Amino acid sequence: MTFNVIIIGAGAAGLMCAIEAGKRGKKVLVIEHAEKIGKKILISGGGRCNFTNLYTKPENFISENPHFCKSALARYTPHDFILFVEKYNIKYHEKKLGQLFCDGSAKEIINMLQYECDNYGVEIKVNCSVSKISKDEIFHVITNLGEFSCDSLVIAAGGISIPKMGATDFGYKIAKQFGLKLTEIKPGLVPYTFKTWKFSVLSGVSVDSVVSCNNISFRENILFTHKGLSGPAILQISNYWKPGESITINLLPDRNFAEILLKNKSSRIMLDNFLSQHLPKRLAEKFCEMYFPTKQLYKLNETIFPEIAEKIHNWKLKPSGTEGFEKAEVTCGGVDTGELSSKTMESIKVKGLYFIGECVDVTGWLGGYNFQWAWASGFAAGQYV
Repeated sequence: MTFNVIIIGAGAAGLMCAIEAGKRGKKVLVIEHAEKIGKKILISGGGRCNFTNLYTKPENFISENPHFCKSALARYTPHDFILFVEKYNIKYHEKKLGQLFCDGSAKEIINMLQYECDNYGVEIKVNCSVSKISKDEIFHVITNLGEFSCDSLVIAAGGISIPKMGATDFGYKIAKQFGLKLTEIKPGLVPYTFKTWKFSVLSGVSVDSVVSCNNISFRENILFTHKGLSGPAILQISNYWKPGESITINLLPDRNFAEILLKNKSSRIMLDNFLSQHLPKRLAEKFCEMYFPTKQLYKLNETIFPEIAEKIHNWKLKPSGTEGFEKAEVTCGGVDTGELSSKTMESIKVKGLYFIGECVDVTGWLGGYNFQWAWASGFAAGQYV
């Protein structure tokens, strides 16, 4: 069977591309190896799909070429996707920091995309595995459901994070097959692990913090786990961290703890109890056990106050690693943007071959940015395939 466009991957980017190509009257086939479309959409945002971020800017993305994402993001904005959602009367709300979620279920987003595909005659084949791709004048795609050919082939196969959801390195293999370079691929938005983690007893404790590394800082909650640290601020900073580096955590961002101690220097309260007025009790107790003498404040020498405050405001930790692709929300790195047109997402070397979404070296922050990149890159390619 011959199509104008074949898209491999029925995730956010692939479905958006299919809809846009279908609108232009193209005969489109979407191939998905899983048993249903949009599996990552379904689990995102706790099942409510954090489908975009109101404040999306190019600065919210990491890439070896930070300018590459600008064109696509400018041509398909969060407002454009909001209009799409409102067209289907999907109710949504802003949770925080511009993050938009469905009031109901992520299934509403899937149903919207499915309906649009049906409306524009897009054919979708699930449980369809690709075994070989070749190209002469056109592309030939051999699958377990038969052979298909096309003029334009779009790779929207995602990254390798969350393999239990069916993620594979398919997109990278195709890039290599056709001679395209890849940047370093690593887990992104991922929890940290530590060789000797003395805070495992605090598993489940969460605290509002500022986490910093390489002159980048994020303020949100950190979460103690059995293996190390997670939570939004940790996931955000993980994209900027390199093995062997330390991170710095300010556990009391809005206070000057040295001044607070000085004002209460005559108090008979125990230091751990005093600290628990400002931090979760279990954390305060463990912190004192690890770093400070548990004495009444009036028995402490004032000269130690800055040292205590320094530990609270600039707690330095060196992760031994991360929880890897199993727990990473995204994949950093991918198809080198130098190989693609930022306007069309088409390969500069191979006419008719396009790469969109997570398999490209563009990675967004936590909070709806990666979905916006998927919609925008899918839209961009859909105008030209």
